[in-house]
Amino acid sequence: MPKTPLHPSPPPLEANDVAIVGGGTVLWFLAFLALLPFQGTLSDHGHGTWPWICLAGGLLGLIGLWYCRARRDAIARSRAAEAAREAEDGNGQDPATRSD
Repeated sequence: MPKTPLHPSPPPLEANDVAIVGGGTVLWFLAFLALLPFQGTLSDHGHGTWPWICLAGGLLGLIGLWYCRARRDAIARSRAAEAAREAEDGNGQDPATRSD
């Protein structure tokens, strides 16, 4: 069977990671608040840890938000530095083909 030719990988998709992680974090905190009034009933049935698991998920989500925002800002700084470097090199032209 002949091999199919390899195609280059497509560029990665851009997503709003901060909004996605923020939405998940809000859902964890809402689940915590929804389960908190039922703590006694949950404990009676052996599920007393559920509200605290939701709280831990929300707190970990806050760490995730911090990480995603730092990553987003680092990517923006990198792109700005690359754009400045290209502008410095003569409007993005290759120095070998640039006419001075």
